[in-house]
Amino acid sequence: MSKKDTFIASLLGGAVGDALGYRVEFMKMHEIKWRFGEEGITDLVIDDYAGKALISDDTQMTLFTADGMIWAYDRMSERGIGSYAGSGVYQSYLRWLYTQTKSLPDEHYGWLLDPQPHEVNGSILEHKELFSPRAPGNTCLSALESNKMGTMWNPINTSKGCGGVMRVAPVGLFLHKDPAQAFEVAAEIAAITHGHPSGFLASGALAVIIAELLNGKSIDESAQSAMVILKKYPQHEETLAAMESAIELAGSEEKPVTAITKLGQGWVAEEALAISLYCAMKESDFKKALILAVNHDGDSDSTGAICGNILGASYGLEAIPEEWANQVELKELIADTASRLYDRYIKM
Repeated sequence: MSKKDTFIASLLGGAVGDALGYRVEFMKMHEIKWRFGEEGITDLVIDDYAGKALISDDTQMTLFTADGMIWAYDRMSERGIGSYAGSGVYQSYLRWLYTQTKSLPDEHYGWLLDPQPHEVNGSILEHKELFSPRAPGNTCLSALESNKMGTMWNPINTSKGCGGVMRVAPVGLFLHKDPAQAFEVAAEIAAITHGHPSGFLASGALAVIIAELLNGKSIDESAQSAMVILKKYPQHEETLAAMESAIELAGSEEKPVTAITKLGQGWVAEEALAISLYCAMKESDFKKALILAVNHDGDSDSTGAICGNILGASYGLEAIPEEWANQVELKELIADTASRLYDRYIKM
């Protein structure tokens, strides 16, 4: 399979996992079983109005991350200076903020609503589905509304919620030739809104996992690479311990329901990464792995999304059930955004 198809598979896989988990995001496991049966939720639920399985803020923000990476790459190529976080992704996140709140943090940002030079074939803001609030994270909203851009070294808050890690897969895809750079850029991008080290370091670790999968490594080998780079950053211990637990449990005879409970609920970044990594390592079948990733007490859409990103990057488009791929909302935009990201990658 072509590398371009792998870009698409990772983002589409994430969207499918997100859509599967979104219907049960705030349910406890006993509620999920009561609603969907003893096996939990096992299939996408089609929205009556949209005729598609709805994505959440996780996929929305992933799309804005990818669009921001494209925007930043173009601007930096033209100017010779800049950063991915500050030259495109932050601005892209302010556009996402507008889709959710109909407001920007400052009147001087009005230009962001106009088509930008990287949008020659249409703007991301033309897709009305992205203007639907899908349980957007309070930390993401408040951080962006503050009119301040958080960084790893000048954090905007102390949040380690999973709102950073669930959106950074495009960074791992785009920068896969340099996993150490992928880590740093993903951590910087997560730190725009999430200031706790575990909030942004887990994001860096996911980007390395995605990057190394594109470099031909297995999920286990990719996780090991991520942990080597993770250890170079201060205050990495919490994220490292969560990843080590996920790998150990994946290789054990522990029942998945018990293992996932031990790893947490996924509301915070290192737990979301650990649960997603565990499910991707425990079950190689795309459908079974995602079902495992969303049927628990916690943040089901985020663990489904991250697991789907990993599975897509590992196994490719052919692993994603065609019916699920066709049912997910904004499939065409997801594929087009991944393709445009790949087109910039080959220019690097």
